[in-house]
Amino acid sequence: MGSPGSTRWARRGRWTCRWSGAARSAWPSTRPTPDTVNAGLRDGGVRRSHDGGRSWIDCGLSEPGVFSLAVSAADGAVYAGTEPSRLFRSDDRGESWRELEALLELPSRPNWSFPPRPWTSHVRWIAPSPHDANLLLVGIELGGVMRSSDGGQSWQDHRPGAQPDAHSLAWHPRTPGRAYEAGGGGAAFSTDAGETWQPADEGRDRHYTWAVTVDPDDADCWYLSASTGPFAAHGRGDPQARIYRRRDGEPWQPLAGGLPEPLPAMPYALLAADDRLFAGLADGQLWESRDRGDSWTALRLQGDPLDALLALAAPSA
Repeated sequence: MGSPGSTRWARRGRWTCRWSGAARSAWPSTRPTPDTVNAGLRDGGVRRSHDGGRSWIDCGLSEPGVFSLAVSAADGAVYAGTEPSRLFRSDDRGESWRELEALLELPSRPNWSFPPRPWTSHVRWIAPSPHDANLLLVGIELGGVMRSSDGGQSWQDHRPGAQPDAHSLAWHPRTPGRAYEAGGGGAAFSTDAGETWQPADEGRDRHYTWAVTVDPDDADCWYLSASTGPFAAHGRGDPQARIYRRRDGEPWQPLAGGLPEPLPAMPYALLAADDRLFAGLADGQLWESRDRGDSWTALRLQGDPLDALLALAAPSA
């Protein structure tokens, strides 16, 4: 997804522009059809399309500032996270919403604070487990990684070993229990369904990590984007950014083959799907690798150029 610009996603091997606006996140779903797409707007709530993005309807979320959106592959529930930090769930594809209020009852909540706007925080990422409809991870920027095992009715506070400045979270789609995090102080992974986390930073000279994705066929092969810090990553100059790969517990390896050196913009979005790896840059460029990051090719987007590309999503299998 791009902002302010156009929302795009992979559909049958093509990238096409379907909607323009200040989108913050986009999430396609196989429920009820592969053409159903949900989009979260920074100042416009949640929108839904049933025709692949040709038309959109307002889902009537009470909070306008949506910073994260997810659709559960386990039961089709739609989740939306906002600024200020609130978490909502819909069980009827966005027709109605209920707040998961227990998230705000966690002891750490008074300390949640987003540095550029220290009086507030937001739900930066929502990760429903694809294996268990009741298992849910939520990343608060800045506050930590929270875990629920009952569909959000109750929560465990920031999990041991996870990064408190949570940016992105991912589950492995085929290996239960494996989860991954990119955060402001480094990366972490879990082998016990998010109960505890272990750091994974060896081999990287950049520790401000942003996007994370994992090879669907290999739980021990995952990818990160990283910069030297927030000012480089989100400023208008050299992002000092790289994309990294970690395999079989070995140190991180920077990936460069065919990518511009240095990268002209921060890789805000990474997506591994269908034996392909995609990287979306903050300046709107989209790159693809078909050999797990060893070599890269720039992709041409149909429609008008993007001003920025902030997230990528593909339909659930």
